[in-house]
Amino acid sequence: MTIIINEKTRVLVQGITGREGRFHTERMLAYGTKILAGVTPGKGGQKVHGVPVYNSVVEALDKHPEINTSIVFVPAKFACDAIYEAIDAGIKTIVVITEGIPLHEELKLINYARSKGVIIIGPNTPGIIAPRIKIKVGIMPERPFKPGNIGMVSRSGTLTYEIAEILSREGFGQSTVIGIGGDPITGLDFIDVVSMFEKDPETKGIVVIGEIGGDAEERLAEYIKQGHVKKPIIAYIAGKTAPPGKRMGHAGAIITMGKGSAESKINALKSAGVEVAVTPMQVGKIAKEVFGNC
Repeated sequence: MTIIINEKTRVLVQGITGREGRFHTERMLAYGTKILAGVTPGKGGQKVHGVPVYNSVVEALDKHPEINTSIVFVPAKFACDAIYEAIDAGIKTIVVITEGIPLHEELKLINYARSKGVIIIGPNTPGIIAPRIKIKVGIMPERPFKPGNIGMVSRSGTLTYEIAEILSREGFGQSTVIGIGGDPITGLDFIDVVSMFEKDPETKGIVVIGEIGGDAEERLAEYIKQGHVKKPIIAYIAGKTAPPGKRMGHAGAIITMGKGSAESKINALKSAGVEVAVTPMQVGKIAKEVFGNC
């Protein structure tokens, strides 16, 4: 099994006629993702890499009712409208690639999605990929990912690719890999995804890639301490040398008011019994000890 996406995933691309939408639609199709339609208001009737384009989500779903997942490449100024449109049309999984959405809009949007039972991956995410079934709904390169039994959840796109490649070289392929997004507010957090991996029989071990800012990693550590997670976990936390008050990379990667430092996250995870790597390369070495024959 995989989590969130599976063989029945059928995708709509919102913003398909833009540069990023066109490029990544081609890459997703080449990987094996079933993309049935795209939406760009005013561009209905076109085709992008053979995918029909519609003016609205409702119109696309009327022609392709099996669509159950959307990926959003819409610019930040219009992204929330696009996401609300997808939610109200009944799509239950929405991957938001867009970055730069204002924080107060993200709060309202994600609360609304939760009230409707909709999974939001992101905003500001590289997406989700399941190597065994050759499905990705996102922008990650395919090469680092190999089929296997390790679930990965990350706040950093680049580190996800790097650590996946390290694990793959060591013989630890992945079941599902999810980038939860680099913004302070995201639809899914570490606890959400780790709990899904805990229930997934295909996933035998979990890798968590965190970074400075916020308290998502500390909350995960407390969740693990409470006994909710039995599967082995390895973590890596980026940003150990970041000065307080300075944003490092993502909008969410900032230490404020004495909280969100790499040290606090590392200590919290270690106190929960999680093996924490000092460098990305060390994740592969620790995996041999922690995951064994996964």
